[in-house]
Amino acid sequence: MVAASLSQSFPGSFRQASSAHARRGTRVDVREVSHQFTLRGEALPVLDNISLTVEPGEFVALLGASGCGKSTLLRLVAGLDAPARGEIHADGEAVAGPDPSRVVVFQDPTLFPWRTVRDNVGLGPQAQRKTRGDQAKRETAERIDAALQTVGLSAFANAFPHQLSGGMAQRAALARALVNNPRLLVLDEPFGKLDSLTRIRMQAELVRLWQAEGFSVLLVTHDVEEALYVANRVIVLSERPARIVSEVRNDAPYPRHRDDPALVSLRRDVLGLLGLET
Repeated sequence: MVAASLSQSFPGSFRQASSAHARRGTRVDVREVSHQFTLRGEALPVLDNISLTVEPGEFVALLGASGCGKSTLLRLVAGLDAPARGEIHADGEAVAGPDPSRVVVFQDPTLFPWRTVRDNVGLGPQAQRKTRGDQAKRETAERIDAALQTVGLSAFANAFPHQLSGGMAQRAALARALVNNPRLLVLDEPFGKLDSLTRIRMQAELVRLWQAEGFSVLLVTHDVEEALYVANRVIVLSERPARIVSEVRNDAPYPRHRDDPALVSLRRDVLGLLGLET
């Protein structure tokens, strides 16, 4: 496996799991995972012997061509599906299904149009029946207020989804995830449908939230620049069935600058790993 790194250390760069804040995040271990689907009675291999670890509080991006199996791997980590072969553990426990500590944010915000932003954000606690009793209701309301403030949507708490821009709707989806106090945020191309300017803003917002909250992040993207802008480590996957081509370490400090010569050079290297001319 090829490894690449900008540097061994940068002042102000991400402090690995040695910090107490980073330990709030979940450790994920994927061990020799393979997966396939059945299509018209024939096996369609999707993942081929994937092994990787996400350290507590680490930001890892899965990078590869569309359709290579990235989203399938995310679903397995989130517990939405079970692998055909291999094992996945979260903090040493086998992942046997969805868990509130592992929250998924998809490309589509999937907000209910008849519910206000506040009510959409509060779906998690309501589904977990944590809003029964006056004390529980007060605590839930405080958590919703805090999540809305964190993503900058306090003024739109009573708005409906059709009154939001694309970026605001995705921030509402992030607030819905944050209200559950996740230890692992699983992101499936969450900014893929946004315009380029909004996408840039949301990438910076995501990094800010990650730094403030200390959860682990596993992000799927096919955007090389996005992966290098947000993540500590980029896992480069082959075409389907996905295999790990390289793990690229990115120790550049935050906030990052897209025209940083080191990032530009690393982008060229990653494109080369994907078989693309630069």
